[in-house]
Amino acid sequence: MNTDQNTLPLSGLWHLALRVRNLARSRAFYQDLLGMRVVWEPDTDNLYLSLGKDNLALHQIPKDTPFIQEGAHPLDHLGFMVPNKTGVDQIAAKMEEVGIAIVKPVRLHRDGSYSFYVNDPDGNLVQFLYDPHLEL
Repeated sequence: MNTDQNTLPLSGLWHLALRVRNLARSRAFYQDLLGMRVVWEPDTDNLYLSLGKDNLALHQIPKDTPFIQEGAHPLDHLGFMVPNKTGVDQIAAKMEEVGIAIVKPVRLHRDGSYSFYVNDPDGNLVQFLYDPHLEL
C-alpha cells in the first residue's frame, strides 16, 4: 500500500474484466489450464477467478451480440484495488475534487465488494474496488 501522504490508497492494479464469447470455453482456459480458482459465480453469465491477489472477471456477452460492438472492446474495465471501503470513499472524493466525473457511483456490490467507476482520458472504464475476498 502507498504510504506517501500525496498518493491515493491504492494496493495495485489487480482487477481486469473481460467480455467473452463463450464463458465455458474461457473458464476452461483460465481455470483448468492456468489454474485460477473460482472466487464467485453469481450467475450463468459471470465468473470471477483469482490466483491470490488478482481478480479476473469474465462476463458473457449475449449470444446475438457482436463480439466487438461499435465503440466497444473486449476489455470491460480495469480495476485498481483499494485496501478498505474508507479508501474507496477517499478516492471518490478526490476524483470529484479534481473534476473527474464519476460514471458509476460508489456502491456496495452483492458479493460484499465496494467500488465506483470513472473514465480515463481515453474513455477506458476504471474501477476503484475494495474486495474483501482478496489477499491485499
